[in-house]
Amino acid sequence: MSDITRDWHPDVLGAGYEHRTIALGPDPDGEGEAVATLVRYTPDTGAAATEATVLYLHGFTDYFFQQHLAEHFAQRGHRFYALDLRKCGRSLRDGQTPHYVTDLALYDAELNEALRIVKEETGAPVLLVAHSTGGLIMPLWLDRLNKSAGVAASGIIGLVLNSPWFDLQGPSYYRTVGTPVINAVGRFRAMFELPGAKVSTYGDSLHQTVAGEWDYNLDWKPLAGFPVRLGWLRAIRAGHAQLQRGLDIGVPSLILRSRLTKFARKYGPAADVADVVLDVRQIQRWAGCLGDRTNIVPVDGARHDVFLSAAKPLAQAFTELDNWLDWLTEYQAKTPAADA
Repeated sequence: MSDITRDWHPDVLGAGYEHRTIALGPDPDGEGEAVATLVRYTPDTGAAATEATVLYLHGFTDYFFQQHLAEHFAQRGHRFYALDLRKCGRSLRDGQTPHYVTDLALYDAELNEALRIVKEETGAPVLLVAHSTGGLIMPLWLDRLNKSAGVAASGIIGLVLNSPWFDLQGPSYYRTVGTPVINAVGRFRAMFELPGAKVSTYGDSLHQTVAGEWDYNLDWKPLAGFPVRLGWLRAIRAGHAQLQRGLDIGVPSLILRSRLTKFARKYGPAADVADVVLDVRQIQRWAGCLGDRTNIVPVDGARHDVFLSAAKPLAQAFTELDNWLDWLTEYQAKTPAADA
């Protein structure tokens, strides 16, 4: 794997944020040259980082913009990096279909390279954090990594998942009858757009131009989301099946989720206090498939991205995160084998 450049450049997030482009070569799905983008937060505080380095991964119709999350980790003594996957956010190039891949294992290339860069720069253990679809991609990668090189040998010590996508939401027939249809049609009409998938409820609840308090690039994260292509959804269902058969990610995990799901096709106040994207019961059901120690915490009043919730649930989410990170530090200290 080679970099387009080893140089870091000022990022769109402003002071303290830089990005570096990673070349991935020709896109296996035939959409030109693929790149990924690694973002880092380097606050000018003069204080040395003392904790594990964080590597963050976004979800679908998403990219890294959550500065308050990076700053929270930095205040705890963590160096912070985030990865925009190929065709996502900063990595999207002209002529490419946003977020489109036909195999989730293709992301191993940028994840492996991001991990290498982070370890090379910091020399510290690595804590992984992922949201939604990223919360499916990262455990699958960890399982493969654990089977080959071993996660502990790779310097990874823990995983935090924020509303991970472990199953296909909606009526049961979506998963029973629907999955074979997705597999069959998605094989031959991979770019077919799933009808009715673009709903702005979640985006309207987040963005400050509608009902929310957050500001981000609507070209990279449109209110109604990007189209869902059957070839991509086929890859997602293959990932779901693999996860549900059981993984061995090799490290302890924390899973944060909303306490409630409230599906709606139009924005209303309920969208501000519930997950309007995923079924939280499915997250609860499949959490044990990660392997190793798993702690799952429902957060009252949280949105789909618990770190984009209103002030009170956001504070609770950070408290739960901090408590678990303190536990992880103690666990690592008492478990020499984790560093082997």
